[in-house]
Amino acid sequence: MARFLINRFLQTIFVIFVVTLVVSFAIRLTGDPALMLAQGAGSVSEDDLARIREGLGLNQPFLIQYADFLRGFFTLDFGRSFLGGTPVSQLIGAALPATVMLAFAVMFVSIAVSIPLGIKAAVSRGKWADQAIRIVSLIGLSFPNFWLAIMLVLLFSITLQWLPPSGMDGFASFLMPAFTMGIILTATNVRLVRTAMLETLQSQYIMVARAKGLSENVVLYKHALRNCAIPLVTYFGLQFGGLLGGIVVIERVFNWPGLGTLAFDAVGARDYPVLQAVITILSMLIVGVNLLVDIVYGLIDPRIRTE
Repeated sequence: MARFLINRFLQTIFVIFVVTLVVSFAIRLTGDPALMLAQGAGSVSEDDLARIREGLGLNQPFLIQYADFLRGFFTLDFGRSFLGGTPVSQLIGAALPATVMLAFAVMFVSIAVSIPLGIKAAVSRGKWADQAIRIVSLIGLSFPNFWLAIMLVLLFSITLQWLPPSGMDGFASFLMPAFTMGIILTATNVRLVRTAMLETLQSQYIMVARAKGLSENVVLYKHALRNCAIPLVTYFGLQFGGLLGGIVVIERVFNWPGLGTLAFDAVGARDYPVLQAVITILSMLIVGVNLLVDIVYGLIDPRIRTE
């Protein structure tokens, strides 16, 4: 196990290095931040733009800029934002908890709903309950997340005035963003759980467990669900990693102060330090989630630990 963790740790370092290198190079192809900062200042000479670039450190060769970024990465000093001069670490520290908490809330809603429904659909295969659950999940897959978010705001914030329309202020502000993404993920997860459970319920050990007189809940949740958990854990882990970097639309609709909103604003302003830091942090989180999934494999199935 220790050798496995060391190998994965080395792979993680390599992946993060490649991602940061590609991102650092690619964002410099989007345009000149000096031109963005000089907008609205009237006529600006080339000498003025050169002074702005020198002040931002953009007059150095790319490899030197990237080396400075790596040195700052190891000390958690990502420099200062081109807009306003705020330390990037401060911006990340304010936005990261918001994104992680929202992602956890979304996954909690999705898993809490999809597992019972998926098991019910598998047990009721071909019956009306199975058909109803599959139809509802198909409808859920058909909703664009931005449309569903806007509809929820119109209903619960504008019409009923039950929930805050935007921002992060208490438990109530989590409900609409978490439900918006959760219902869409649930639609996919229900079908995944149903398929995995159908294969498991046909196994011989399930028939033996039922023949022993075990209750149906014990058979389903203790034996069947655990033995089909590996593909579920894999998919849920990938979903969580995707959520961390893929909820930009939801954060924009609900004005959520997370990494997605921070990265979106940085792209528009060509704020290199902020964008590099956000991508690096997200890469670390995604790779970390994948490593955690591999560790959970060993806890679920002892044969993996033996191998």
